[in-house]
Amino acid sequence: METLNREQQYIRAQKKVNEIKKFYKHLVVYILINLVFIGRRIYKDIVYRDESVIEAILDINNYNLFFWWGVVVFIHGFSVLGKDKLFSKNWEERKIKEYMEQ
Repeated sequence: METLNREQQYIRAQKKVNEIKKFYKHLVVYILINLVFIGRRIYKDIVYRDESVIEAILDINNYNLFFWWGVVVFIHGFSVLGKDKLFSKNWEERKIKEYMEQ
């Protein structure tokens, strides 16, 4: 009985580690792709649109993909890393104690 429980814990832990690994891969791809795309857009603004470096860097249109994909990465990260910490049993117990002390 205990072996089965231990095996289930191992499988659950393995799934969690795989989810975290997928998130970190997603984060690395996000950073690398966005560095390339933002750099490319800034370069094009400087070369083809005759903008200064500052104008090209401050052009908000260069960061659309970065922003929206960033929202998706944040949600992915929260679903993998944050949901257990935010509404866990530990959190519930702390809140109950906090309200009891008031």
